[in-house]
Amino acid sequence: MKTIIITGAGSGLGKELSLLLSQQGYHVILIGRSLDKLSAVKVEIEEAGGAADYVVLNVQKESDILKGVEQISKKHKVFGLVNNAGVGHFGPFVNIKEEEIIEMLHTNVLGTILMTKAVLPLLQQEEGLLMNIISTAGLRGKVNEAVYAASKFAVRGFTESLQKEYENSSINIKAVYMGGMDTPFWEGSNHIDDTSRFRSAKEVAKIIIEQFDQNEIIIESKKS
Repeated sequence: MKTIIITGAGSGLGKELSLLLSQQGYHVILIGRSLDKLSAVKVEIEEAGGAADYVVLNVQKESDILKGVEQISKKHKVFGLVNNAGVGHFGPFVNIKEEEIIEMLHTNVLGTILMTKAVLPLLQQEEGLLMNIISTAGLRGKVNEAVYAASKFAVRGFTESLQKEYENSSINIKAVYMGGMDTPFWEGSNHIDDTSRFRSAKEVAKIIIEQFDQNEIIIESKKS
């Protein structure tokens, strides 16, 4: 059974991808900051006949990542990593607070880079998978999303560069650009008036699984 690490797995798209990948026969390692959320997802996966474990860590902290990845590698042979953890703060650029800027850059950019740096060496001996969940904000700028888009453009550049660096290797590096989803991601924000017009995280996860063989997956936010 191949083991895949998924960050931000306690809710939203990370949770739904974890559930679907476990149903595809993968052993899923759930990564996140909330023990309660991760343990609940683990139970849900196991009740459906899948296999999962979890590690509580903060992707903003390299010490957490190194300790967690070492813990995982001692017990499991890692096949893949899905960098899904992300945060967003929205509104006019001049109103974005310094702590919000730092949180977005540290989670979306630094977290993705540090997780990849820690896990990638474990994938180099044979076929492996790296999937970065980015955003359509990494394809084009959007009003009231300046810093969020900047963070996603950074992840896009990081991903495309790794695709070139590892193009002759056995590691498959994939970029997923999805629009807004109807998830708790928007809680506490008035940036989106009606999230019900978006696809659910479960719908987006299904599209990703259906296109799993592609190196670039673009999923717009509006329902068809």
